[in-house]
Amino acid sequence: MNGNFKFSRVVMVSLLSLLAFSMMAFLINADKVNNFDSTIIQFIQGFEAPVLTQIMEFFTFIGSTATVIVLCLVIIFFLYKVLHHRTELILFVVVVAGSPLLNFILKSIFQRARPDLHRLIEIGGYSFPSGHAMNAFTVYGILTFLLWRHIFNRSGRTLLLLFSSIMIAMIGISRIYLGVHYPSDIIGGYLASAFWIGISIGFFQRYKERQPVPSKRLLKRS
Repeated sequence: MNGNFKFSRVVMVSLLSLLAFSMMAFLINADKVNNFDSTIIQFIQGFEAPVLTQIMEFFTFIGSTATVIVLCLVIIFFLYKVLHHRTELILFVVVVAGSPLLNFILKSIFQRARPDLHRLIEIGGYSFPSGHAMNAFTVYGILTFLLWRHIFNRSGRTLLLLFSSIMIAMIGISRIYLGVHYPSDIIGGYLASAFWIGISIGFFQRYKERQPVPSKRLLKRS
């Protein structure tokens, strides 16, 4: 009963994220977010300064595909060699590998042009949803889920949650600051990633719950 409740709760969060993403996509298609996007862009870019630009370029580099690949390889090594968690490793690989594929499909469907207001860097491709936002939410989101159960003190969990939240937020903000994404692109990326992570975690938990528990006799023999 408790397992079914957890599965239902995770799937519900995932479906709510999908619904919110669909609403955002509808509003974008109906040109209902233009004022929202321009207001946020003007506010964030109003803080433009040479030092801040370097900081934002650093965070956008952290969220790039090449950096994410290196980070994921380190995490995979940690999960495999240190924690010895094979099934969690599979979950991590599936979630991280599926996110860019989902982003590619969504961008191909919506084909939203990037903003052309005040770009500080040049980049091609479509805009919605943000690939950097999806990468950040996916990697740090699933990493938080996997490490949460191995950190038993409140301060450690708080630091983990705070670190992941800051990384996700700053990578998204950096894309707006640098003028290559609308705020609605970032929100859409977060929501799409939340849907993907939620579905993946839900079925992962269901799989774990259905695994037979080793008996004490077998444990003693091993």
